[in-house]
Amino acid sequence: MDLKDKTIVVTGAARGLGQKMAEAVAAQGAKLALVDLDKDTLQETERLCVNAGGQAKGYAANVAQEADVEGLFATVRKDFGSVDGLINNAGTNRDALFVKAKDGKVLSKMSLADFNTVIAVDLVGVFLCGREAAVHMIEGGRGGAIINISSISRAGNIGQTNYSAAKAGVAAMTVTWAKELARHQIRVAAIAPGFCDTAMVAKMKAPILEKIVSMIPLKRLGRPEEVARSALYILQDDFFTGRVLEVDGGMRV
Repeated sequence: MDLKDKTIVVTGAARGLGQKMAEAVAAQGAKLALVDLDKDTLQETERLCVNAGGQAKGYAANVAQEADVEGLFATVRKDFGSVDGLINNAGTNRDALFVKAKDGKVLSKMSLADFNTVIAVDLVGVFLCGREAAVHMIEGGRGGAIINISSISRAGNIGQTNYSAAKAGVAAMTVTWAKELARHQIRVAAIAPGFCDTAMVAKMKAPILEKIVSMIPLKRLGRPEEVARSALYILQDDFFTGRVLEVDGGMRV
């Protein structure tokens, strides 16, 4: 896909990987529909996208709410004339052990609320945004591309029952959609980042972060711009579909 003048929706665009991917796409001359819970938090991303050479407009939406998502994509198509791509990036985490115990005594357990919160945003949100993007791509008759953000944690990771389940589901949906939507000239792929230098990772306790870095063969965290280049590759390569691209420095969990 030639990204010049194409409309690309990026969810979770206010910071981190979403912000960097939006900026990279904008540098190709694209039009960016930037999505986050609070429109005001998107001002910096809008500025970066415009400075990079693209157009950008912010939208407030809760990706876990069907009415929000349906309204969002209808508005984007009305504002820009088309929906050509989606980077399905919005996500959250609520890490905790499934059951925490010591000396035969249960100390805590993952709450249903924390499980449901992560599933709602990281799995249901991806489903809703992907579905509505596909609707508008099909109706627009121009094809398109959807990138879902999974994680290396999709293989299962300690303290991430909810997150791992959601990201495994994202990977499975990616392959399913790629098979279903190919007839409409819509490609679907995913990126599974490893641990990257983002604000969320920076909040980890130093000893835990040091241990994680020691497990990465390249001995460093990923850089957001490296994930952004992977997103560009998927958007621009018209024969890439139905695959999960791992960007993890060689780490396996």
